[in-house]
Amino acid sequence: MNQPRKYSIEGIVASAVFVILIGVVLIQVFGRTPLFRGPVWTEEAARWLWVWMAFIGIAEVERQDGQLKMAFLAELLPEAARRILYTLIDLAYLGIMCHLAWIGYNTVLRTWNNTTVTLPTSDALLYGSGFVAAILIIHRIIRRLIGRRDVTAKREPSL
Repeated sequence: MNQPRKYSIEGIVASAVFVILIGVVLIQVFGRTPLFRGPVWTEEAARWLWVWMAFIGIAEVERQDGQLKMAFLAELLPEAARRILYTLIDLAYLGIMCHLAWIGYNTVLRTWNNTTVTLPTSDALLYGSGFVAAILIIHRIIRRLIGRRDVTAKREPSL
């Protein structure tokens, strides 16, 4: 398969959220010293930023196809059988991620009117992270499946 591009929207967003998270945590740390009194919202904001960073980061790992794999048995298979096995795994993964996206969507709807403790927003914003990540992962699985089919079509000689 083709090497993924070096930078993607998932990686850029996860990195930007990480930088913001560092800033919020620094405010939190210095707010516990005699220098100044830290705002209350930093604890909740740090948790939210961490969740968003983690979920978008998972989507970036999926883009790079960098999940942990135990492929030693699959590598023993002939290439055609290995391709079929990985396609079946991706199809099962796609089904699971579609179900998780549905759960995430329903959770966002269910928490839309809940207000957070210290931030002026809805809890749905936090739970939206799982939904957004699931959609990004679904997109990457579909692209990988389509790319695998393209590679198969190019490699097999036509009669």
